[in-house]
Amino acid sequence: MKFPSLLPPLLLGLATLSLWAAPIDRPALLARHSPVLRAVSANAPLSVGNGGFVFNVDVTGLQTFQDLHTREGMPLETLGRRYWHSAPNPEGFTLADASAPFVAHGREQSYPTREKTPAGQWLRMNPHQFPLGQVGFVDASGVPLAPADLGAVEQRLDLWRGEISSRFTWRGREVRVLSLVDPGRDRVAVEVRSDALADGSLRVAVAFPRGHDMRVKNTPPHDWDGEDTHRSVLRKAGHPGGWEILRQRDDLEYRVSFEVEEAAAELAAVRAHRFELRPSKGAERLAFTVEFSVLSSPSGPGVAMPPQAGPAKPATVAELRALNSAHWAKYWQAGAAVEFLGSRDPRAAELERRVVLSQYLCAIQIAGMPPQETGLTCNSWYGKHHTEMVWWHVAHFNLWGRPGVVDETLAWFESVLPRARQTAAERGLRGARWSKMVGPDGRESPGGTALIWWNQPHPIHLAELQWLARPTRATLERWSTLVLETAECMASMLQREEGTGRWVLGPPMWIAQELYDQKRSMNPTYELTQWRWALGVAQQWRERLGLPRDKGWDERLAGLPAPTVREGKYVSMESIPDTWENAGARHDHPSFLMAQGMLPGPGIDRDTMHRTLLATLGQWRWEVKIWGWDYPMIAMSAARLGERAAAVEVLLRDAPNNRYLANGHCPQRRDLGVYLPANGSLLAAVAMMAGGWDGAPAGAAPGFPADGSWTVRAEGLSPLP
Repeated sequence: MKFPSLLPPLLLGLATLSLWAAPIDRPALLARHSPVLRAVSANAPLSVGNGGFVFNVDVTGLQTFQDLHTREGMPLETLGRRYWHSAPNPEGFTLADASAPFVAHGREQSYPTREKTPAGQWLRMNPHQFPLGQVGFVDASGVPLAPADLGAVEQRLDLWRGEISSRFTWRGREVRVLSLVDPGRDRVAVEVRSDALADGSLRVAVAFPRGHDMRVKNTPPHDWDGEDTHRSVLRKAGHPGGWEILRQRDDLEYRVSFEVEEAAAELAAVRAHRFELRPSKGAERLAFTVEFSVLSSPSGPGVAMPPQAGPAKPATVAELRALNSAHWAKYWQAGAAVEFLGSRDPRAAELERRVVLSQYLCAIQIAGMPPQETGLTCNSWYGKHHTEMVWWHVAHFNLWGRPGVVDETLAWFESVLPRARQTAAERGLRGARWSKMVGPDGRESPGGTALIWWNQPHPIHLAELQWLARPTRATLERWSTLVLETAECMASMLQREEGTGRWVLGPPMWIAQELYDQKRSMNPTYELTQWRWALGVAQQWRERLGLPRDKGWDERLAGLPAPTVREGKYVSMESIPDTWENAGARHDHPSFLMAQGMLPGPGIDRDTMHRTLLATLGQWRWEVKIWGWDYPMIAMSAARLGERAAAVEVLLRDAPNNRYLANGHCPQRRDLGVYLPANGSLLAAVAMMAGGWDGAPAGAAPGFPADGSWTVRAEGLSPLP
């Protein structure tokens, strides 16, 4: 947006003042970036959801072109965080069966790192998130519609209302579809309008796969084999227009309930696990809901999802549409907002688009148990969460004025606290040791992931953000157990080094820059800073609670070594300090920058980190391997160090893992078309750059260039520590 240059200067000044004094027009902000598709696109499915349940659709508003999407882009999934399946375990595999010994500091300890063994494979794959079903259009003979038969495609995701409107012609006949999700239940609502319904030409098919093809770790296709290994039993409900299908495979059972308004269709079985909604003769409107509810699951006590809420009775599409619209209006109005109207930098509109869409994508896929890296758009790592990603997944909600989501995530950590205590005890540690690759029960999965350390401090960091948002006794009491037991384990993970008396980190450990020999890795720059900051924060929590400081923690804090410096720059770690001498060490995550970026940098020398940042920008091997969350992470470090132009440049750099599709997703490689850590880190970085941090320079938007090229308006952001 630009102002007319012919206005007299005084009037121009008054107009500018009036515009910027007004609140951000949030409906207009969202309307600018609501995705509109006008062609079949296998790479850009749109989604509706409520945080724990997502329905992903193609341009028909349903999941009609599943084969095309699976073959050429993103599969079309219906996924919920409550639905987990485990294959039988006749061998009774346990983590001990996949463990190997490691020796460090004169002490032997077993870790479950043998992922290639039968035990390791079973424990990694189970439990796994389960696909709930596929809903799409078919013709009168039961054949799915073909993309080539569609014309005049126009599909819009209305971000303000959280609903998708689709319009297209099929064989010359117009079809209009409305798709949305109940904000409080695992329920899809659909309305179809077309004269093609009236004569039975157009129908809705429902199909249930056996699961996913477990041979594929990331973005697996559906498994349509083994029809006799799972059940789909149709039965009529006790009222017109109602049916339910009981689904069962091994220890997972769930119900699929259909409600058709005005009994305008019949649900009929076609063949095993396949059904059709056949419209009544003459009906040109088909409105129905499909609700999923878990009956039994191997998830155990650890899902920690908010309970399903909302109407207990069947609700019409119109009723759910009104409920959903109110939910989303409240969501967008309650949190923070940022816009870049008036900026001269041509990249401003694209950054604004990414920010808006990332807020939506995170909102529909993150609630309760932390999500897998692909959220609920598609499966990856068997649906399991990587707890080192939890900060990128949810910390931004706090910065954007929505701390309730962080409460839900911390509640999941609380729910699996007994498992974390058990893991700590098995490794000779105190407190609670958080595992990296986990399902809903918090049980660790075998692999090198068992040696990752940088996931451990995240509950302390998230709890501290909650304290900063709500500095009350209630906050302290709610999360003090998580903070103190996490810190107790962190203290016990440190080893006293003979001869020096230092308290050191590792080995064995797999540092955040995942390149190094885990048996040799010791004292990485980022993890050292994490321990220094998080143990210090935990001591503050003790003092806030009226408790004395823990002497053992203080002893370890005093004995932590300083990060290693070579030629005036920080290196990845002390034990393998070749970062700036060996080109092979300069790819993957430049994690040392997080020490003064994501973290405020205790124990870090600012000038040394500044030189390290500049060396990274100039010498890092970006083309080899760098992930979507690295770009915002580096921008955060650049912002803290006063390199504002560099922060914007790296945040928006055109690179293979930093490109955002029409639907807002940021694909990584060929097998990860969705990568929520990129969206979450983008939101954290923009919140910091626009809203500031402790000790930030005075003035608005301290992370953006102050040369007039950027006009940044922000409302409701919380600063980062």
